Amino acid sequence: MSAQQTMTFTETEGAGLTDWRWLLGSLHAHFSSGDFATGLAFVNRIGELAEQANHHPDVDLRYPFVRVTLMSHDAGGVTSRDVDLARGISDVAAELGIAADPAQLVLMEIGLDTADESAIEPFWRAVIGLDDGSGAELTPLWFQQTDPHDEPRQRFHLDIVVPPEEAQRRIDAALAAGGTLVSDDRAPAFTVLADADGNKACICTPAGRD
Repeated sequence: MSAQQTMTFTETEGAGLTDWRWLLGSLHAHFSSGDFATGLAFVNRIGELAEQANHHPDVDLRYPFVRVTLMSHDAGGVTSRDVDLARGISDVAAELGIAADPAQLVLMEIGLDTADESAIEPFWRAVIGLDDGSGAELTPLWFQQTDPHDEPRQRFHLDIVVPPEEAQRRIDAALAAGGTLVSDDRAPAFTVLADADGNKACICTPAGRD
């Protein structure tokens, strides 16, 4: 496989990356370092690997965990470079006695219903800062086509993106908390739930999207 060729969810699942999960087109891992000093040592080792590979991840160091995101921005997705670096990072984690905890991984998208994306997209790009790059990595906003309608029909909904094995636990917890199942026709790609007022949210996974 070419270093520029992007990989699907299914392809990355077959790579044996037990510490990592493919979510929203990137590889993500949550490592429970236990304390800040161990996390910092781990990050320094990740930095050494990244420099050797000339391929640099996004790293979030906190007490008491480290989160790492891998994506080949020049290719627009996950490539073999990311897989190779992920394996190296996992090897370092094992050497340092740091365990991965994929159940802690969760990403969020914001979906905005609209009958005319072209009419509202410039506004949202401006207020979020997408055009100048300041909000590009922070606000995953996307537009969902819908029929024209008057307010107060709900326009925003949340997409909660989790690893496939975590989805049912989230769904069960939401239903136990008073939610209702709106649709699981597209599960496991996404399951639509609603709160007691009818406001909707989707529990999403990368499974079933290839």
